[in-house]
Amino acid sequence: MPGVASAADRQAVTEQLGRAPLADFDVVARRADGRPVVIRNAPFLGDGTPMPTRYWLVDVDLVADIARLESVGGVRAANAAVQADALVAAHRAYERDRADAIPVGTPGPRPHGGVGGTREGVKCLHAHYAYWLAGGCDPVGAWVAERLAEAAARDVADSGSPIGSAP
Repeated sequence: MPGVASAADRQAVTEQLGRAPLADFDVVARRADGRPVVIRNAPFLGDGTPMPTRYWLVDVDLVADIARLESVGGVRAANAAVQADALVAAHRAYERDRADAIPVGTPGPRPHGGVGGTREGVKCLHAHYAYWLAGGCDPVGAWVAERLAEAAARDVADSGSPIGSAP
């Protein structure tokens, strides 16, 4: 359940984000050295504002790698590459996961939408990859993982060292 982050995890995520997280969270994916890679946010910020992004990629190397992928048309390419029904299923599962974390009887507005706060299509490769790393069945997250592996293999072939390291 979100909100169980240790003081060390809170500090690490604050350093990785460059600011304190706005919602309670727990770490659901880590690098081999223990650094947080993906956090699972509570459905609401501390002030009660709905938090649409349940899974957040906090690893700075992966964030940069995926930003490069997005900058060359990755969102459009992912949207075209994955089956629409599989993407809709991922959005619905993501939304259910977040809704299940809201206690019964909680008043006020609810967060809505699927991965990245949208109900259809691809909005943010980072959000899809975070959900996939957290164990979600997300075809876009799997597509991103394949592109990152291809980029790392090319970089190793070209220079002998990868651009980023997988968690």
